[in-house]
Amino acid sequence: MAASSSSSSSSSSSHRFEPVPPGGPGRGSPPADDARADGLTGEEPDPQPDSEDSGLLAALLDGMDAALCAFGADGSVTHWNREAERILGWSAAEAVGRPGLAGWAVRKEDADEVEERLLAATRSPGRQVHEFALLTKDGRRVLVRTQSSAVLGPDGRAAGVYCAFSEVHTQIDLERSIALSEALFVDASWGVVLVDADLRPAVVNAHAARALGMGRTAVLGRPLGDLLTQGVEELESALTHVLAEGTPPAAAELWVTLRSDEAEQPRRCWRSGFLRLASPLAEEAVPLGVGWLFQDVTDAKRTEQEGSLLRFRAQQLHRAGRAAGECEDPMEAAAVHLDFALAGFADHGLIDVVGGGGEAGDGAPALVRAVASPAGAPGPSEAVPPTGIPVAYGAGHPAAQALERCGSVRAGAGPAVAEGWAAARKWPDGTVHGLCVVLRSRGRTLGVATFLRGPSRRPFDRADAAYAEDVASRIAAALDLAGGPAGR
Repeated sequence: MAASSSSSSSSSSSHRFEPVPPGGPGRGSPPADDARADGLTGEEPDPQPDSEDSGLLAALLDGMDAALCAFGADGSVTHWNREAERILGWSAAEAVGRPGLAGWAVRKEDADEVEERLLAATRSPGRQVHEFALLTKDGRRVLVRTQSSAVLGPDGRAAGVYCAFSEVHTQIDLERSIALSEALFVDASWGVVLVDADLRPAVVNAHAARALGMGRTAVLGRPLGDLLTQGVEELESALTHVLAEGTPPAAAELWVTLRSDEAEQPRRCWRSGFLRLASPLAEEAVPLGVGWLFQDVTDAKRTEQEGSLLRFRAQQLHRAGRAAGECEDPMEAAAVHLDFALAGFADHGLIDVVGGGGEAGDGAPALVRAVASPAGAPGPSEAVPPTGIPVAYGAGHPAAQALERCGSVRAGAGPAVAEGWAAARKWPDGTVHGLCVVLRSRGRTLGVATFLRGPSRRPFDRADAAYAEDVASRIAAALDLAGGPAGR
């Protein structure tokens, strides 16, 4: 409301509620006496604190985000702030002192009902909420939501009514925002974390707390490094980027591992979206933090990866079969199958065939090297000159076990690789994972195919063994066609 209208009402300290004359404060009221008005008195009176209270009240009313008007006991308008002027177009000078809203802020046809609903607050305790249409100065209708309450005089009786109102769509937008916030932090089926400018969780919903393996309050204020062992650098980098540059255009997939003192946790894939949060009350966009929304898509991602891997391996088998069909030498075809299998699967490959009736020291059939991939620079696998000298595999070697079991055998150096582990098995330096697959054709065992991986690759699993067995069946068919080893 304008300062003139506020000064006409009595001060807040006197708790009186009186209408302001239409002409503004001071108009129509005679001076205290002629001598004082002419400045003939000896002393000026001390300033009254009521004027300071009135100015403070005027500033508070005009600074409100909601429109506010007030009515005296006779129904006339006594207060009208700037937000009310913005919404309806009527200034405080035009509104204060009018006898009600009829004919200018409300249609005459609706005036009785509207004023009855507003003044009903004087007969009921608490606030009354209503919705009705008001008129703007240019004749438009605006649907508003009002909250009205009685103003009590010194004797405890109703001396008037104040009414705060706002446009309905603005109120609905606010309620929607509050409802969305509540739903995200209570019922959302994905994780929601509000991270402050120090990259520490400030608010966490129930889903996110379960994903992090901690309680909602236990997560708050802790560094992200206390929650994650892997992926924390990527997450902090993403949060820092959002604080500096704003919301990214698309979601990101982060692979993380939760920190746990009990057992090693599996890696999880969280599809994450980030929103920079800024205060709507600040004059400049000062970031308050980042809204981090994520969903665990580990199962779907692994299924997608497995499907992609299966398609690639099937394509490799098809290409290997096409290439091997153009080879005149069956041993060359076996080497082609081995080369195509190594792509994306292993670092090195070996083909050992059963020797001509010889046996190793422990009575197992002797194995002779037939084909090997280069251990140094990458290149095609080549057949080894047929010296007939068995490979010096020791007792319990994975290749010998594969022959004995007539199946696949996986071997690994473990977390702490012992020095000489690969050399003891006659494998290239740097090998930490091995997979030996028996070669069989027409009911005979022809040898063993060995696939080797370095420390940069994961250990072989059952899916890898199944693929290696498919490759081994094709290699065995080529060896059988070569007619080299007699088998057993």
